[in-house]
Amino acid sequence: MASSSDGRSFLVRASAGAAMTPGEYVRIIRRDGADLLGFVEEVTGHDSSGVSAAGSLIDDGSAVEPTPFLDATAVPSSPDSVVQVVSGPDRELELGRLVSMPSVGVGLVARRLNRHTFWCGQSGSGKTYALGVALERIILRTRLPVVVFDPNSDFVKLDTARDGVDPAVGDALSERDVRVLRPGTGPDALRVRFVDMSPRAKAAILRLDPVLNRGEYHALLRLAPALQGVDAMDIPARMREVGGLDGEALAQRVENLGLLEWQTWAYGHEAATDVIANRPAATVLDLGAFHSGDEQLVVALAVLEDLWARREERRPVLLVIDEAHNLCPPEPEGPLGVAVRDRIIQIAAEGRKFGLWLLLSTQRPSKVHRGIVSQCDNVTVMRMNSPGDLAELADLFGFIPRAMLAQSARFRQGEALVAGGFVAMPSIVRVRDRITLEGGIDVRVPMP
Repeated sequence: MASSSDGRSFLVRASAGAAMTPGEYVRIIRRDGADLLGFVEEVTGHDSSGVSAAGSLIDDGSAVEPTPFLDATAVPSSPDSVVQVVSGPDRELELGRLVSMPSVGVGLVARRLNRHTFWCGQSGSGKTYALGVALERIILRTRLPVVVFDPNSDFVKLDTARDGVDPAVGDALSERDVRVLRPGTGPDALRVRFVDMSPRAKAAILRLDPVLNRGEYHALLRLAPALQGVDAMDIPARMREVGGLDGEALAQRVENLGLLEWQTWAYGHEAATDVIANRPAATVLDLGAFHSGDEQLVVALAVLEDLWARREERRPVLLVIDEAHNLCPPEPEGPLGVAVRDRIIQIAAEGRKFGLWLLLSTQRPSKVHRGIVSQCDNVTVMRMNSPGDLAELADLFGFIPRAMLAQSARFRQGEALVAGGFVAMPSIVRVRDRITLEGGIDVRVPMP
């Protein structure tokens, strides 16, 4: 039997043999004939006296009034009624299928991608594969441009359909403008311009403190107009020419740090910021192909700074930061790492109203600055064994039923808990198959 004190939540008391799991659905029939759908959030009991379940009644848009009731009947729900709730308006945006009801697909709510998203799961949970599925759906079924910061080269084949994919889907993918930028030469080289960056970003690259290195820092500010249009290789000479003693010290710093040897600089060619400004369907920045972590940080900083400088244009873009702990850890090393993290903190706090939306993927919440994670309204959790990590997720995201979150320790590879605005209801899903190739793969164990 089911009861409700407010018409919006419910309690069910079932026999000891009944099986209920958080995240499942029940059909509740009131005495007046009203047929309601209930979402189970918590289950207690499981003893000889029976099972108790509590949850929310789902507003399906019908004219049924939220009236309290005492003695309604609770029966298992049908897939048809659940589909209407969780599949979403666009069935092609389906992320996966309910684990508890495999015939029911769970779709992303495209209009709610305008919120920051946190995506986590321990190593081996299928986190990167599942993220690829979500990106494919977004690229194919929306016109929201995507920028992927890809430190492990996992998404560099996001433009290539797998063998055996439905030809219509493959054709649709080929029609979308997906740019993959890599270090090197050629039209798809991953480059940025030093002279276009803000003084703060330039100082971070040069490891300049505005107080401790006040002479060089001031020279950098003063020389900025003189460096516009100067080829990167000629920058030290220009600094010496017009900068005096502080310009000489600044030039020596550039040379001592070996900045001119980096593959990062555009040298008059198209920069990654130019590509992104044109808003292709997706731009994958293959950071994993750089030899040094500083070069990865410089590219990330240049792109983030440029997007922030253009924020008043209010042109939406989804910024996907895979292995986010590389770019926004709680305690980054060096001024360059601090500059990148601080810009991401600013985008997390203020970027949403400008159309700068983050999707952060990492192994555990504690590896990313808490001020960034706390700004996320959409969450995907894959297998997580650590009680501490689960407790932190529960603390950060109160809209996830704790009993559902606890199940993540038992998830199989490819299973995920999705919650927040980008899905209609918190759901445990088995992620659908990819349509594009994976870039990075695990190294296999040698066998006889």
